[in-house]
Amino acid sequence: MTADLLARRVTDLFAPQVLVIGMPPAVGFLAQGWTGAAWGLFASVLCGGVPAAVIAAGVRSGRLDSHHIVDRARRTGPLLSAVAAVVLALVLLIALGAPTLLVATVTAMLAALAVTVPITLRWKISFHAAVCAGTAVVLAHVLPPAPTALFGGLVLALVCWARVRLAHHTLGQVLAGAMVGMLTTWGTLAAFGLTT
Repeated sequence: MTADLLARRVTDLFAPQVLVIGMPPAVGFLAQGWTGAAWGLFASVLCGGVPAAVIAAGVRSGRLDSHHIVDRARRTGPLLSAVAAVVLALVLLIALGAPTLLVATVTAMLAALAVTVPITLRWKISFHAAVCAGTAVVLAHVLPPAPTALFGGLVLALVCWARVRLAHHTLGQVLAGAMVGMLTTWGTLAAFGLTT
């Protein structure tokens, strides 16, 4: 396998929409079994499914270059739809009495968007790196922290390498994305009293 092919596969496998759809049910299941998984699925449909559908429609119509939205100038509409979907998910999760960990996870998504969306309007920060880093932080809360952080760091490094290798981001853009994802997620979990 060539380096470029590997980078494309890593980019697709760890795309933000893939992680945002897959992570909440997994976290919910690990924290509270099937009931938690059901809450997580509800969150993932809104937080990941709705934006993914908007992006897919944009790609089909030719307005977007790909589901990775490489052209920064085309990111605004899909990102605003993502913000709206995450806000709706958060309101519904709170109103329906969802588990605290899932409310905190969705709040962390919103916090990361609150930082990355304004930045990407001027500078192409990496959403791949931000979401991957945030996912690693949440998973380290429900899995053994040290090995999860180590594995998550290795995956994050691979994702950052792939984005730079494909010339979709600079090293600074992936590092900034990783820091935003890590800090906003950790800070949100701490605000909910979920860190030690």
